[in-house]
Amino acid sequence: MQQNQPSERLVDLSHTIEAGLVTYKGLPAPIICDYLSREDSRQQYAAGTEFQIGKLELVGNTGTYIDCPFHRYADGKDISEIALASFAELEGIVVQAPFGESLAITPEHFKNKELKHRAVLVHTGWACHWNTEHYYEHHPYLTEEAARFLKDAGVKLVGIDSHNIDDTATNSRPVHSILLGSEILVVEHLCNLENLPEEGFYFNAIPPKIKGMGTFPVRAFAKVYS
Repeated sequence: MQQNQPSERLVDLSHTIEAGLVTYKGLPAPIICDYLSREDSRQQYAAGTEFQIGKLELVGNTGTYIDCPFHRYADGKDISEIALASFAELEGIVVQAPFGESLAITPEHFKNKELKHRAVLVHTGWACHWNTEHYYEHHPYLTEEAARFLKDAGVKLVGIDSHNIDDTATNSRPVHSILLGSEILVVEHLCNLENLPEEGFYFNAIPPKIKGMGTFPVRAFAKVYS
């Protein structure tokens, strides 16, 4: 008798990167263009054969991206030095913190939850403002106390569907400092967190293996099982 196998589905948690997209005001938008167009490639290949080779210019803080310790600390690990297991198949948990209730996300949001060794994804709903003027200011953020709570809880990664995990109304960045200082990775600008259960999924956010960078876009997604 055949037993029922657990079902799985993948949920895309990343924004689309396109030419001209502004993720963070003050940083340049990506340039996406042809290095070799299909038309020009016809001169190099046999009749009926053509290729497109794309060219991309962007800063690391574009779209949905991951922060590693080197982003904040000169002696911190860069993307190439982080073990693949830190990016992939992390047991996840979604924590609800609706921006309509409060912009400041405090330790109270995380208490009485199983957080140790997990990717903690904070669902604020702010992704509804993506690519609009409203997205960049007065956004949800974690407090310094919340960052210390997550550090002490032994989490592996913290993600948020907001403009920044820190309060950008000031120039200090205590949440980045605390989490990255403890080699807890940070993912910003997530989306579609409303499509995840609170538990019962694995989180993935894998960047290219690049030396000398602490931040880079990822195709973040969750593997939901039941």
